[in-house]
Amino acid sequence: MKRVFSVFLLLAFTIGFIPSAQAAIKISAEAAVLYSPLNHKVYYSKNENKLMKPASTTKIMTALLTLEYAEKHNKKVKFTQKMTAEGSSMYLKIGEVVTLNDLAVGLMLCSGNDAANAAAISIAGSKRKFASLMNERARKIGMKNTHFVTPSGLDNDNHYSTAYDMALLMAEAMKNKSFMKLSAKRSETVAFVSPKNKRVTYSNHNRLLSLYKYCVGGKTGYTMAAGRCLVSASEKDGLPLIAVTLNDKNDWNDHIALYDYGYEKYRYREFDDSDLYLEVDVVGGDHSTVMLTSDDNSGAVVRVEDLKRIKRRIYLDNFLYAPVKKGITLGRIEYYLDGKIIAVNKLTL
Repeated sequence: MKRVFSVFLLLAFTIGFIPSAQAAIKISAEAAVLYSPLNHKVYYSKNENKLMKPASTTKIMTALLTLEYAEKHNKKVKFTQKMTAEGSSMYLKIGEVVTLNDLAVGLMLCSGNDAANAAAISIAGSKRKFASLMNERARKIGMKNTHFVTPSGLDNDNHYSTAYDMALLMAEAMKNKSFMKLSAKRSETVAFVSPKNKRVTYSNHNRLLSLYKYCVGGKTGYTMAAGRCLVSASEKDGLPLIAVTLNDKNDWNDHIALYDYGYEKYRYREFDDSDLYLEVDVVGGDHSTVMLTSDDNSGAVVRVEDLKRIKRRIYLDNFLYAPVKKGITLGRIEYYLDGKIIAVNKLTL
């Protein structure tokens, strides 16, 4: 097999004018963002850092913390008077008992404010202490313009976020498999711990799951002061995107428009070099040559217009000194766009 020391692949060079996202689509929302959790880039924005009321999209944080806590302590929660709340509800009655995982169902599907209060109080002892946990997590995520006061998202002058920060929150929640599995369900039945014979099926308020085939989850929100709010996630051909709209009377259509724009203009390009084998000389070993390949499978988000301008370069020494150990990185394959590295695969024995 012919040894390869450096390979440069330059596909046909094309240049095209790419209109801005703002020029390409019109969004009714007061604030909006289209965001990729793969490369942490914003592909559309409108007032992305404006402080806004997030309404029940707040429950993304509440549900995430609840599911994380339930993974270690899926405790049974007895509903009490201090857990009651106005607004949307999973209709828990005083004295009834459900698990924390059941409360997460009520949070994400029917947007229960009672479920939010019950989860917060059972986990932290009070809504105020739970809000501290929410704000601590927000800081870790990088939500610099967010402050939570309530676990439900009911209006409070000191309870605010931004479209960009809510995209960061959804990206964090997407790392949790339990959250995403629950977020994608059209409905779910909760079997109460007490009374034992009570079973209630809750429907998901997120109509985008039915309206847009690539939608994989999200959370709705609404109050008179906040207007309609929606945080959603989608995935197509390996490219996940997050859309956020705050105070938007046309949120379903706006999210579809944002996703259609994103998937028309961008692709996830996978770089799979598992079929590449490179023979390299070895000095001082039992074998005169070794064969290197790559088990990596990296990728990058690339504009459709740029796909043909990606360069591949393989870096490998002319020879290696024995001993050559299995699993050690002995070379690399780099992918470039406009002189910048967008992906790297390691070469190993």
